[in-house]
Amino acid sequence: MGEAALDEVFIDEITVPASDGYLLAATLFLPRRAKTHAVLINSAAAVPRKIYRGFAGYLAQQGCAVLTYDYRGTGDSRPKAAVGDKRKPLAGFRASMSDWAELDIAAAVGWMRERYRNLPLNYVGHSFGGQALGLLCNNTEVSRALLIAAQAEYWKLMASPERYRVYAMLKLVGTPLTRLLGYAPGWSGLGEDLPSDVFLQWVSWVTRKRYLLDDPRLTELENFPHYRGAMRALCLSDDPWATRAAVELLCSGFTSIEPEIITITPANLSTIGHLGFFRAEHRDTLWRDAAEWIQATT
Repeated sequence: MGEAALDEVFIDEITVPASDGYLLAATLFLPRRAKTHAVLINSAAAVPRKIYRGFAGYLAQQGCAVLTYDYRGTGDSRPKAAVGDKRKPLAGFRASMSDWAELDIAAAVGWMRERYRNLPLNYVGHSFGGQALGLLCNNTEVSRALLIAAQAEYWKLMASPERYRVYAMLKLVGTPLTRLLGYAPGWSGLGEDLPSDVFLQWVSWVTRKRYLLDDPRLTELENFPHYRGAMRALCLSDDPWATRAAVELLCSGFTSIEPEIITITPANLSTIGHLGFFRAEHRDTLWRDAAEWIQATT
């Protein structure tokens, strides 16, 4: 979506407090007409909220109040230096993926529920953002959840040869670098820097046959059966990370519902992959279908 189209939407750069008070950088997109739904967009790991700007603006045009935000230690929620606005190195910054779910995402759900208490609250989860829904203590507040390329990311469920590249990047390169530097550098293949505990917890899940569903230390797994809302999981056929098998494995954790899993095959030899759903070229196809499902009443 271009900036001209976003002129139809009110956009506010704000902060949202996490459960422990840590301030998360966020962007609120509001329609310039009556609101019909509240939508929280939850990012993939190492993906800043700006990637979702076009899609969020599109949903706002359809009548949704939409929030995007950066998890602690990422994007604009990365700690700043004491003087000026220069970002501090992440060495020593404490945050894990389970912290993102328990402290950041649950707080964002609560913030949207409190602010828009008279609207249905719907959830868009991209990759980790979709995985985290099952971990939330307040996932019962969500009416409908659209999971996009969200998967139980066991490395052997990835497409070959990508699975071997990822395993080498995580175990042979990323883990030693992270332990040496005190954070996971984006230049190692991640795209964005990550706090060390985020990266190391992710690596521990990737090497388990059922991903995070196999982590005995993850007490938040008890929240998966609590989610009873509608769920649609989108699987992109050319995504080597979120393969159909990996998407199905994640959905199997939501034992109180029967998630609808849809495989999307790119047309005309184009590519979508793990991130491409959020490109504006899909405004009149994938975005339109997603918006219609998000705003459905049944």
